[in-house]
Amino acid sequence: MRAIIADDEPLLRHHLDKMLADVFPELVVVGKAADGQEALTLCQKEQPDVIFLDIRMPGLDGIAVASALNKLEIKPVVVFITAYDEYAVNAFEQEAVDYLLKPIDDERLQLACERIKKRLESRAEEQAQVSPNIAALLQQLNVGKPEYLRWVRASKGEDVHLISCDEISAFVAEDKYTTVYSDQGQHIIRTPLKELMTQLEPDLFWQIHRSTIVCIKRIDKISRGLTGSATVIMDDGQKFSVSRRAAAMFKSM
Repeated sequence: MRAIIADDEPLLRHHLDKMLADVFPELVVVGKAADGQEALTLCQKEQPDVIFLDIRMPGLDGIAVASALNKLEIKPVVVFITAYDEYAVNAFEQEAVDYLLKPIDDERLQLACERIKKRLESRAEEQAQVSPNIAALLQQLNVGKPEYLRWVRASKGEDVHLISCDEISAFVAEDKYTTVYSDQGQHIIRTPLKELMTQLEPDLFWQIHRSTIVCIKRIDKISRGLTGSATVIMDDGQKFSVSRRAAAMFKSM
């Protein structure tokens, strides 16, 4: 899923981007706008699924931007972000999925993200009902196969990085966070391994331990101990223990 953030405050754009990386890692921020006209231009170019839209901005305000977006054949889901509560009625008249008051906290943003997912799922179901023959044809052509995670938005310090799954060698659960090992180094996400396993392509990513997922293409070799224990050694030199239950996956290797 793709998103745009439109707000005239640079710090809020950065902060919201970082928060989304934590609570909604499958959402990729493809652009940021500082005013209404820039937001419209970005939407026409990027065709996002979601736009986080400030109401008071230079030039076109958020309500005017949402009204223009509603005229598009394929319009993004709108989440308004503002420091003022008096615009709520006008906002929901534009079919906004949520209305967030600044300052935004993680719990409230998490709720907004759940509403976004439900709205997008509802749209997909409606499209499938309207065009059942097209859906069936796509399935026959194997186009309708599951969409697996291709990018991960992860944090290092105050910065948010977009990491391709092709660059990732492992995910390791540590306390409340998950460490992402990749060609770009080590980064942090909040997504638990159980949830990650439903989003990653199963032919490429195996869970070898309750705290570890590895990319099988990045395995250099497997070291076996005298007691039957096994350790995978990745092509970047990282070593991860294999649980006894998962060891069966490597018997033929």
